Amino acid sequence: MAGSTHTVTNQVPPLVGYDVFSADRALADAVARHLDPDLREEVLGELTALGRTSGSAQVQEWGRLANENPPRLRTHDRYGNRADEVDFHPSWHRLLGKGVSAGLTAAWGRPAGHLRRAAAFVVWTQAEAGNGCPLSMTHAAVPALRTDPELAAEWEPRLTSMVYDRELRPAHSKAGALFGMGMTEKQGGSDVRANTTAARPLAQDGTYELTGHKWFCSAPMSDGFLVLAQAPGGLTCFLVPRVLGDGTRNVFRIQRLKDKLGNRSNASAEVEFDGTWARRVGEEGRGVRTIIEMVAATRLDCVLGSAGLMRQAVAQAVHHCTYREAFGGKLVDKPLMRNVLADLALESEAATALALRLAAAWDDGGEQERALLRIAVPAAKYWVTKRCPPVAVEAAECLGGNGYVEESPMPRLVRESPLNSVWEGAGNVQALDVLRALQREPGALDAYLREVGQARGADHRLDGAIKDLLTELADLEGVEGRARRLTERLALVLQGSLLVRFAPPQVADAFCAGRLGSDAGAAFGTLPHTLDLASVVERARPVS
Repeated sequence: MAGSTHTVTNQVPPLVGYDVFSADRALADAVARHLDPDLREEVLGELTALGRTSGSAQVQEWGRLANENPPRLRTHDRYGNRADEVDFHPSWHRLLGKGVSAGLTAAWGRPAGHLRRAAAFVVWTQAEAGNGCPLSMTHAAVPALRTDPELAAEWEPRLTSMVYDRELRPAHSKAGALFGMGMTEKQGGSDVRANTTAARPLAQDGTYELTGHKWFCSAPMSDGFLVLAQAPGGLTCFLVPRVLGDGTRNVFRIQRLKDKLGNRSNASAEVEFDGTWARRVGEEGRGVRTIIEMVAATRLDCVLGSAGLMRQAVAQAVHHCTYREAFGGKLVDKPLMRNVLADLALESEAATALALRLAAAWDDGGEQERALLRIAVPAAKYWVTKRCPPVAVEAAECLGGNGYVEESPMPRLVRESPLNSVWEGAGNVQALDVLRALQREPGALDAYLREVGQARGADHRLDGAIKDLLTELADLEGVEGRARRLTERLALVLQGSLLVRFAPPQVADAFCAGRLGSDAGAAFGTLPHTLDLASVVERARPVS
């Protein structure tokens, strides 16, 4: 018989069995805002179905299992032959298969492909972020391959397929394929021009033999990889297939898997090339230019992934405080907790609005939109990914001790939260990229100013922030030392302009007060108490 002292009360039910997409009003509004009305029924139906899948008890359990059972490397088979294979928990394959079938690698040939994929990426990240890496790399490889029409014709149908085929065999025999990427080396890090991997031309035109290493190779179980190596004509991009056309394994020696802080369900590896067959992509000596479109696409995915993580953290915090009672009432009704939740919700909504705006620009493809992306993608990647860790930590604190134990979803979110800031170029790399765009591509700044200028006159704090930004841009002396500050302001002003134009008035008012006004605090929960914070929190509540 259970003792009466063990009666469990005032515990919050798990956030499960809900539609992750429809419950996210900021995301649903952003999709509707940018979507062609003729596609509305199709796309919203697709995203609602994925939202229900992502919020289901089964998929949440898959995410837990995949995270708790990290991949294992098998360097050799039982007879001592090199195997170089990575074994994953079945839940990983289920998650990755769902992601592929949901179109997360199929943006390039579908109407509103980048917008619908961006929303789906935000939704699917909330189930388990680890499988986002191969989905992102596969998606992003397409524009790099398009520099070689022959390669694109061969590989693009496989990469944009909605069929997940996990077996390692020649790509020509598969209904779908995945791609990884290897640029970083031990001695160079972000300075990829310091790469030492050598590429020796073979007799067949466009084919090479690679010798060298990669310190970080993403998704090592993939069917192919885009890598950089030094050819006779300089740093060049190459396609390295995992299995050759005759069925033999290419030389792709996985030395070890990285033991990472987070992202534990995903494999990242150190690999060695030793007579590895490769096909050149683009011209010799133009490797960075060839692969830059892939990098831009993966950087946008870092923004999307962080937006998804922030949304899930905020959803968990608001859900907990809606049910949890303390000091004579619901936590969500306590003025100080409401201030914290509203502040977190603002950060999440601003990230979502910015990420979806950039995805819509990618779909548009016009000169003006491409120019905007040139400055807005690195600025967004810098700022949104840096805001993710403090949001995750503060949201976990809203759950108190319940958010600190491993049975809670919060520790996984906290460990995952710094990743996107490091991946695809850390903060300084993004800030320097923004400076290059400002100094070398005046059309980028013009496009940015036209975009934020659409909100001028609607909020005096935004107007003041735009004016201050123009003053900073007019003085570029010693600009590298303040590149982070400038990049931060570019991102905040762009977020503010989007919220002023499109968000509910109480959301835009609170954002401008807390991020652009003179009364902004340093920690979450320091918004002016006169704002309509209850409406901001209610908008963020995960109910569909």
